[in-house]
Amino acid sequence: MDSNETLKRFIRVAELASFTKAAESLNLPKASVSLAIQQLETRLQTQLFHRTTRKVQLTPDGQLFYEKSKDVLSEIEELETLFISDDRQIAGVIRVNMSHPMARHLVIPALPEFLQRYPNLSIDISSEDRKVDLISEGYDCVVRTGNVEESGMIMRKIGEMQQTNFASPAYLAEYGEPRSIEDLHKHYLIHYQTSSNNRFDAFEFSTNGQTQSYKMQSRICVNNTDAYRAACAAGLGIMQAPRFGAHELLKSGDLVEILPAFTAPNMPVSILFPHRRNLSKRVRIFMDWVSELIHQHL
Repeated sequence: MDSNETLKRFIRVAELASFTKAAESLNLPKASVSLAIQQLETRLQTQLFHRTTRKVQLTPDGQLFYEKSKDVLSEIEELETLFISDDRQIAGVIRVNMSHPMARHLVIPALPEFLQRYPNLSIDISSEDRKVDLISEGYDCVVRTGNVEESGMIMRKIGEMQQTNFASPAYLAEYGEPRSIEDLHKHYLIHYQTSSNNRFDAFEFSTNGQTQSYKMQSRICVNNTDAYRAACAAGLGIMQAPRFGAHELLKSGDLVEILPAFTAPNMPVSILFPHRRNLSKRVRIFMDWVSELIHQHL
């Protein structure tokens, strides 16, 4: 086994804190991953992991070796593409995470053209509402909405999403259409619970450049964007969300826009990636493409 493969196996064990999970992510038998680490420790003459029946944890030497290994692998990837003058020959897998609406309505429809331009690349897209850990879960980059702060990550802001207020025709037929903030005391808001247990239970709007909020009653709280839109279309309350994610429901007439003068502030869109000296060329190519794509549409 060459040194690159050994380092990749070591890094996955370090990031996932599990030989079993590392083997699954690499599509390898657990025994081959364990053996690679044992041989590496023998060669380095040091213990890289504390192993117990419940967890695997880096030793101080292991932590130092992990940090150096990440830099070495990045530099090797950069060297392997150094003399490739035609970017279309860049090869490899890019692992990215983004919200389901972003993946479904924006990125995936545009991917055929991207992959035709770069036929040797492949994309692993994970679309979840929860906040993922780039390092431990092995993502090359993530696209996130809202104000984000990530220690050790580089953030590139790539656009803003305009937010809109929505309700279903059935809801408006039952409760009437609100025309002002004061009217909202007679209405229901669909509450949203994030993976970090933050609950959005107030109608947000901007006045003279200042963000204000109006707490509203609710009959349902959801924790993902699909359920959020479904609850609004079912007539369970008012929803505040980016317009592009509700495009199909607007087109079908299942949702309509309301209170256009009282919308929430624009939601920033950013791309985050690990702080490394040398980011691989394939990841830079994808990030530049998805940044331009999102910027054009938002």
